Amino acid sequence: MARPWFANPTPENPFLTEDDQIHWLALRMAAGLGTRKAGQLIATFRTPQTIFQASRSELEAAGLAPAVAQSVASGCAFEDAVAQREKLLQAGAELVPITDPRYPSRLKEIFDPPPLLYAKGRLELLGSLMLAIVGTRRPTAYGIAAATRLSQDLATAGLTIVSGMARGIDTAAHRAALDAQGDTIAVFGCGVDELYPIENRKLSKEIAEKGLILSEFPMGTPPYPQNFPVRNRVVSGMSLGVLVVEGGEYSGSAITAKLAAEQNREIFAIPGNITSKMSWGPNLLIKQGAKLVQEWNDVVAELAAEDRRRLGDRFRKQLNLNEIGEAVTSGAHSASYPTETLKAEPMKAVARAVLAALAPDCPLGLDRLIEAIPGCSPSEVIAALFDLEMTGLVRQLPGKNFLRVWAE
Repeated sequence: MARPWFANPTPENPFLTEDDQIHWLALRMAAGLGTRKAGQLIATFRTPQTIFQASRSELEAAGLAPAVAQSVASGCAFEDAVAQREKLLQAGAELVPITDPRYPSRLKEIFDPPPLLYAKGRLELLGSLMLAIVGTRRPTAYGIAAATRLSQDLATAGLTIVSGMARGIDTAAHRAALDAQGDTIAVFGCGVDELYPIENRKLSKEIAEKGLILSEFPMGTPPYPQNFPVRNRVVSGMSLGVLVVEGGEYSGSAITAKLAAEQNREIFAIPGNITSKMSWGPNLLIKQGAKLVQEWNDVVAELAAEDRRRLGDRFRKQLNLNEIGEAVTSGAHSASYPTETLKAEPMKAVARAVLAALAPDCPLGLDRLIEAIPGCSPSEVIAALFDLEMTGLVRQLPGKNFLRVWAE
């Protein structure tokens, strides 16, 4: 009977023992064993331990070439695996194999998912709803502004912004998500202990603390150019869809969009100036059927109903809507909303006050809504309305009138 994954966990990883880690790393470091073959071996033998216990003939029967089967059977990769684990511990990173319950479910669906991921930061983000935002390394001012605005809005809506940490649009997307106090994942084309580009040192450190750095490449792997197209399939594979901001016809962002289409992911694009070569890529994608994006809701509206419901549930939990429900049921009016609560948690409290003031069947104008919430400035009320409308809890009618929407 196979040992459960949580048996004898290490302090660094609650799902893998030290022996598990060494065997997974040895599988990754085995000479001549690529991603697809390693995945096929895991599907056949179930665990790396079983793979290394297999004979050469058994490995050949599983589809390995004789030389590769000999390399695996000899166990010569274990010395490299021990060194890799030391680097992993020194960097404060963790391993997430494809059999780990934390492994992104959507990434498992692609043709060649990485059997092993190296991660540094908040691993719980691997289970979040992700959207990739990609673009050129040489953006225009328009491209930076568009990427920043949409990343902030979509991160505020509850989506985790995924990108590749490259110069230009990638950097702007990561930075904007963090500035909005949202979640972001940087997928490296090198080891998680490497840094590329060098000017993103501060951003990389902040993502490791507040978000997540992810890579399929072993510790210490330099940022070789050939790694980045390989990295792009992970960026798109983890995500609900890919939003292309700027890029040429044959740019890295165009490659990522092509991979997303092959992976059956949604493709979004921001239209650009037809005289700019940086707009060629997204404009062509729109002509080919990509969703044209002008604001955050253009993306959210295309998500599956279950995914939209998850975003709404997350925001309701943040606001603690049970208290609001009790207040509304008991007939409490927004005018009597506790002033001390507004001071203690201003953002959440204003949003809760706005919900308490609105009714599901009687639209309320913006001016009257502001008057109904004493102690809050108009800008605070407008900001709260924006957040609530973004998550589907409030609906705006013509003439700046608002209704509360209670989603089932």
